[in-house]
Amino acid sequence: MKRRTVLSMEQALSLPYATLRFAQLGWRVIRLEATPTGAGLPGDPNRYIGSRLEGDPAGDRRSYFVAPNVGKEAIALNLKDEEGRALLLRLLDALEVDVFCCNTVPSRYAALGIAEATLRAARPSLIWAGISAMGPASPEAPGYDPVLQAMAGYMEVTGERDGPPMLTGIPVIDLKAGDELYANVMRALLERSETGRGQAIHVSMLQAAASWLITVLPLIDFGCRPDEITRAGNEHRKFIPTNVYPVRDGYVYLAIGSDVQWRRLTAIPAFAPVGNEVRLTNEGRHAERKAIHRDMAAVTARLGADELLAHLRSATIPATRIHDIPQVRALPALADKLTHTTLPDGRRVAMQPMGTDVPGARSELPFPHGYGADTRSVLAEAGLAAAEIETLAQAGVIA
Repeated sequence: MKRRTVLSMEQALSLPYATLRFAQLGWRVIRLEATPTGAGLPGDPNRYIGSRLEGDPAGDRRSYFVAPNVGKEAIALNLKDEEGRALLLRLLDALEVDVFCCNTVPSRYAALGIAEATLRAARPSLIWAGISAMGPASPEAPGYDPVLQAMAGYMEVTGERDGPPMLTGIPVIDLKAGDELYANVMRALLERSETGRGQAIHVSMLQAAASWLITVLPLIDFGCRPDEITRAGNEHRKFIPTNVYPVRDGYVYLAIGSDVQWRRLTAIPAFAPVGNEVRLTNEGRHAERKAIHRDMAAVTARLGADELLAHLRSATIPATRIHDIPQVRALPALADKLTHTTLPDGRRVAMQPMGTDVPGARSELPFPHGYGADTRSVLAEAGLAAAEIETLAQAGVIA
């Protein structure tokens, strides 16, 4: 795969996660941040979230910031200044940028000189890709994952049946939006190879989130009951029994996805009391849902996790212990898939795996660069003389 160049005006998580996927492929990713304003710490606020790291005296690459930003260069331009906006256009051409990304609110595009029409006029082959809360039609809306989880119904369908709405444990809408940008950039690059033309991609976090409501939203027009599209705790709303069950030494999750699996489950001697004629079909089991969960728990609570899982494996029924995050990292299926970076003090740390194995992808990625660390070298690469760069720095156009 040809190495591409991505220039990304990014902050927070959704876009840095998307461009991380490009960096993992070995593409060049240059993250663009604003010059200091005097109102708070400079650059992406996420730089300053989490614990401080040894060997990072500036303190601008803290623990929460690291994983989404490994493998990237960092520059700082003042796009509120006319010279800064002109410099951006110069970089697009001189660096032969393939993709420009941003995740600021759309109302700021024109003032910062990053509107799709502006940048593609300067470089027609450019793929322009932006993430925002609800797209250009809602130009002022801020794109915060928890707020969008509430807006998109995710909180309504998460939590116990009789409990309050809850956030998911992972910022899934940030990550979904990042994946949408990544996938659509790949589509746009494919189309560009056929037409020679770039295009604009507007990822609405709300729309991306709603596209995942496939198991609940369409049911409205099928006359569904209210309990089919609201919180269900750890149960599956349709396949019964699929739930968390207690064992002597913790909890196990098991999933019955068919009537055949149910028959295999109730053929296990310990589970024979759970079966009856009504429960042979999922429809029948749905009618006796509460009683089934009670009867299942009565059986599992008498067993240890290892004993129960051995029974379920013998019947080819999907089940697992409920792992904490350190246990997930240690799973044999993931141990050789993790990505890594090296901290400034020389320690090697493990990070999340790539979503899919890609031949030639990078599993070792350089530690994130400090705020504005590559500004001068990138400008020099773009053909600016040292004196010109110094003048820009003195004028506050770069940092």
